[in-house]
Amino acid sequence: MTGIPEKRWFLRKPHSDRIEKLKATSVYDSLPEILVQLLALRGVTGEKEVARFLHPRLQDLGDPFLLPDMDKAVERILLAVDRKESVVIYGDYDVDGVTSITLLKSILLAYGLEPRTFLPHRMEEGYGISADGLDKCRAEGSMDLLIAVDCGTTSIAELAPLADEGTDVLIFDHHECSQAGRPNCVALVNPKAGDSYHYLCSAGVVFKLGHALLKQRWLENFELREFLDIAALGTVADIVPLVDENRLIVRKGLLQLERTRHAGLRALRKVAGLQSPLNAMDIGFRMGPRLNASGRLASAQASLDLLMCQDDEEAMIIAQELDGNNRDRQGVEETIIREAEAQIESDLDVTSAGFVLGSEGWHPGVVGIVASRIMRRYHRPTFVIAFDEDGIGKGSGRSVHGVSLVDIINSSRDLLLKGGGHDMAAGISIEKDKFLAFRERFAQLVAAAASADLFHPKLMLDVETRLTDLRPEVLDNYELLEPFGSSNPQPLFYARAVRPKQTPRLLKEKHLQMVLTQDDAERDAVWFSVGPVVLPKPPWDIAFYIQRTQFRGRLRIQILIQALRKTKAYPETVIIGAPEDPQPDL
Repeated sequence: MTGIPEKRWFLRKPHSDRIEKLKATSVYDSLPEILVQLLALRGVTGEKEVARFLHPRLQDLGDPFLLPDMDKAVERILLAVDRKESVVIYGDYDVDGVTSITLLKSILLAYGLEPRTFLPHRMEEGYGISADGLDKCRAEGSMDLLIAVDCGTTSIAELAPLADEGTDVLIFDHHECSQAGRPNCVALVNPKAGDSYHYLCSAGVVFKLGHALLKQRWLENFELREFLDIAALGTVADIVPLVDENRLIVRKGLLQLERTRHAGLRALRKVAGLQSPLNAMDIGFRMGPRLNASGRLASAQASLDLLMCQDDEEAMIIAQELDGNNRDRQGVEETIIREAEAQIESDLDVTSAGFVLGSEGWHPGVVGIVASRIMRRYHRPTFVIAFDEDGIGKGSGRSVHGVSLVDIINSSRDLLLKGGGHDMAAGISIEKDKFLAFRERFAQLVAAAASADLFHPKLMLDVETRLTDLRPEVLDNYELLEPFGSSNPQPLFYARAVRPKQTPRLLKEKHLQMVLTQDDAERDAVWFSVGPVVLPKPPWDIAFYIQRTQFRGRLRIQILIQALRKTKAYPETVIIGAPEDPQPDL
């Protein structure tokens, strides 16, 4: 494949004033140098900041009533409880939406309500609140209160008729607000409409609702902390920043997941083959994709049924079904990726500022994954669009840092049926006869927004280390930085001039296993999914992660190689405030 740029290696260097602030803390002398460097890179420098980052506590959770309209939402829900009203929860079909529905329904059940739930079908109703979806809600019974989760913020026209029908609306969402205003609703609980908690996903917003309700009306027999694993699942899978309370929710949620009360999560863990201790990568790359698979190809109802299920045998049946859906999704995805890359080669200049790809044969449920894969491979903002037989396309986009898809969508409204999302990930609907015009507009807008250097991928190295410094006891401090994810990525280490002790072994035709040496130190290393590859002549520079392994009862550090090159001079050093956010392919 031609046109794929080679990554340039950069070594981060923390601001010197951050190091000085860390030296002034009482914990500085107990921190290894590697941890000091990594904390400084993340901007964690104050006494309280360091304590909360390394040892987060549930009592550090902030006031949920700081979220906009939270007081109005709590008052309306408690009124529904007292009146025993008919309540419908209308959600989204991704993991954040399904976990938000699960959490909200569990909370309302604890307060004595029995809400109905509605999940739109990706192919029938599509994302968000629709007239067809609301008609289906009405057909199932009365509706005193509609609660939208992970959607609704921009559904101004769709929600407008409900007021005349006597249905109140509450919205718990985290998507960007509309320039046209807000829907007619009792409360819009969306961090983006306020001044704080902008990092929360919808599952996090609903968790804050649970906290607010308990502060207003305490329940003796309901433990909100037992749902931290559900909230963590939505938080990691939605790739929101793992900072502040998100990080706390995920850290505590992973511990809760180890002893989960939810039969569905126990079954999902087993089907995914996960072992303790669990980490955020297990959620992001093993559990999340299986939950997402049903909603991508058909209906997400099976995912919701799994999370609400309390019978172990039934949960295992559903989890195995989702596992099969995930394998089907992977096959569909690989086919579309091959066709998309062929389209780049035949129809586009691979050096174009951005790609818009589309076809009638593609499944709309996986275009987001394909866009992410294409974006990462070519380091170009990318939209991938699936057209139906009526010529209506549903597309998903992924971007590189520095190019806002929201800005591009707002500048292309004349070509789109609709569009919205986040700067880095967004969705659109478009008519086929506008496709080529949008492709041209997109490339022009991306080129105008970005410098040429932005399209050259960078390998950002966090800390240079020697193999002799990678001792098992380092892991105890290193693991305090977890959970890793968006805005708190797994640290990428760098070692220069290492050599293989013997010829690397190729496992399963795609993984390389080796023992690396440097000075008098030896460390086990593996390079996953690299395939048969011609390695340069040693010595090598390597970029790598580290992980804990056990061998014959002894704790060891294993090196997970991410990149390898023939040893060169030092990488270019950069001084930056925080790591770049990797975008996992979920």
